[in-house]
Amino acid sequence: MLMGEYHHNIDEKGRLTLPSKFRDDLGEEFVVTRGFEGSLFVYPQKEWEKISARLNSLPFTKKNARDFKRFFLSGATATVFDKQGRINITSPLISYADLIKECVIIGVGDHLEIWSLENWNNFYDTNKDELSDIAEDLFDSNWENGD
Repeated sequence: MLMGEYHHNIDEKGRLTLPSKFRDDLGEEFVVTRGFEGSLFVYPQKEWEKISARLNSLPFTKKNARDFKRFFLSGATATVFDKQGRINITSPLISYADLIKECVIIGVGDHLEIWSLENWNNFYDTNKDELSDIAEDLFDSNWENGD
């Protein structure tokens, strides 16, 4: 499971070092694409294949399905690590996520998210006081009992 929070700088060539723990979990090849709230998503190949299958099952006759697939897949890039454990992020993805210098890399279970420090701090500050309300909306009382 991908989890944790790490801070690393992106260089002028769009290269970002990922923590070694994440490198092990991602494997040799993985996919970077546009995420939500101004972040990038990084999926291990196995998880990406599951998402691709679900996306391919969406009806092309629905405008929302077409729009989402365009947004999500047009930025997707198959990526590998260089010898220093860095990934190269394309300029459209750098621009989308406002990556300038310091980046925050977080594990969220089945994928990573890459945020600019500013966007992450804004997201965190906006949502941290709502965590208990969010949890209440997502989990029912049976969850605490393991049911």
